[in-house]
Amino acid sequence: MSNPCREVITLQLGHYSNFVGTHWWNLQDAALSYDPETPPGDVQSDVVFREGQTLGGHVTHTPRLIAMDLKGSLRTLRQEGSLYDPGKDTSAVTWEGSLMMHKESPPAKNSFLEDLDKLDKGGILAEADFYSSSQPQCSAGAVRVDTVNSQLARVQKSYRLEGSVKVWSDFLRIHLHPRTISVIHQYNHDGEAHRLEAFGQGEALLQGSLLEELEDKLHFFVEECDYLQGFQVLCDLADGFAGLGSKVTEMLQDSYGGRGILTWGLAPVSHPDSTPMKDLYHQLNCTLGTVHLASNSSFFCPLTLRGGLGRRPSSPTVFPHLTYDPSLWYHSSSVLALALDALTLPYRLRNNSVPMWQVADTLAVSGRKVVAAYGAVPFPMMHGSCLPDALSACTDALPWKPLSACPEAGDGRCYGQWATLKGFEGQRLISPLAPGTKPPTPLHSLHSGEDVLAAYIRSFYPTAPLALQLVSTPSKLTPPFPQIFSRSLCAQGFLQSQPPPPGTPAPAVSSVPVMTSLQSGPALGPWLSELHRAASTLDIRRVAPSFLSQGPEMADYKESLEQLRLLGRCYRDDSGGVMRSSSEEDDDDD
Repeated sequence: MSNPCREVITLQLGHYSNFVGTHWWNLQDAALSYDPETPPGDVQSDVVFREGQTLGGHVTHTPRLIAMDLKGSLRTLRQEGSLYDPGKDTSAVTWEGSLMMHKESPPAKNSFLEDLDKLDKGGILAEADFYSSSQPQCSAGAVRVDTVNSQLARVQKSYRLEGSVKVWSDFLRIHLHPRTISVIHQYNHDGEAHRLEAFGQGEALLQGSLLEELEDKLHFFVEECDYLQGFQVLCDLADGFAGLGSKVTEMLQDSYGGRGILTWGLAPVSHPDSTPMKDLYHQLNCTLGTVHLASNSSFFCPLTLRGGLGRRPSSPTVFPHLTYDPSLWYHSSSVLALALDALTLPYRLRNNSVPMWQVADTLAVSGRKVVAAYGAVPFPMMHGSCLPDALSACTDALPWKPLSACPEAGDGRCYGQWATLKGFEGQRLISPLAPGTKPPTPLHSLHSGEDVLAAYIRSFYPTAPLALQLVSTPSKLTPPFPQIFSRSLCAQGFLQSQPPPPGTPAPAVSSVPVMTSLQSGPALGPWLSELHRAASTLDIRRVAPSFLSQGPEMADYKESLEQLRLLGRCYRDDSGGVMRSSSEEDDDDD
């Protein structure tokens, strides 16, 4: 059943969130089609892209996006983008004496950005010279991107950017709207001085000119929406952006009540130049961010490949068919973006989509607004096989791995689950057994892909409420997505019966199937309790007195820890009862 386009506005708050977001937007861009002869795909791109038209008549698509980052984080990317060139205004120059100009050399571009520039200079953006800077609603993102997509796809050029990616714009392949980027000039991206390190610093930012700028950008994007369903917020969890994100989501909740606010808290596996004190700050930011972002959102889901959010996490998440380097943000963010591509599918589908609020209501029940994500990246399916075969090979354990540093409980209990399988294009969803043939497993006797997947998941979670969606279109990988896949995969991301012989180059993987699960379950109780225990046992005024120097007040800090403790208890109460006060719990202990 076809749905009207319910628009979503995306906010990316922080440098790692922009890393994940850049990969995610590159994936969305790869799925766009500008050919009117091509049938529309499973995903309705206009949910997250805005359409415009240039003065030359080109239909354009740019992200409906607001991205915030710190001074020095853009490198070669202009804050206003490169769609408009209003020209140089010299009217304000009145000095008639001699001038001495000091010109700073621009940062060097990597091979991918150099190739984009060559395509631009070849005339792809020739009409951009005629765009009026007074018409920001007309964007030219699609003019270059469509040509870049087709040309790079034809040459099949491979980029190895592991040593050259410094910031997220180093691998951004699309144009952004001039209203998209906000730079926070009070804090630096590089260097030791003026870093946005503490939760309170971020909370204090959303006032004055930054608040006015955000409200102006939101008003611009909201006003052009016909059926705004809500906001997806990607927010750094381990630095001061956790505090800023808490205030931003609070503002969204106050100003756009009734809209969905799905918040994803991002944390890298490691930080450059980390110290024990910085690790402590990271832990405290994650703790306070979890409490406040969950309170202000329809649901909150941490996304990280770390083994935990504490100061001494276990090993990073390992995927059997990936060879990613956890220490490289360029790599780890690409894995999370692939998972996020599937996790956000329910409210972006062309047919049978589910609005944000319904996804949240399915999972965030009885005050349980923190959910955990799991993913099989890629989903292990043999090329030419069927879904029952693939799932039957995973009877001992589910194929997905933790994406929220929260292992599954393993006891079959779950308050709610939303599972998505994406990218089985060309494969069979049911067994091709001939009539009269005895099925090797119960899964092989079922007659639809939905029944097969539901029966498999219920073998691990027999009584848990389950919602699921299957989408045939895979996540398409275009340059410069990193080639982090094992040699066991074919170009379509499926397992090969025989990998290429040693010394033979493996095919570049151009698409992958992905399975994800969003869960609200008892496993989150110990996870939240550990966050609370680690913070509450600290004498913060003695070990990290500067953390509270710009807020929150000590009383507010203690109140946040109490909210976290009560939030953790929600996941220990199988009856779904309301949270109780500490005095009531103390009475129980007596």
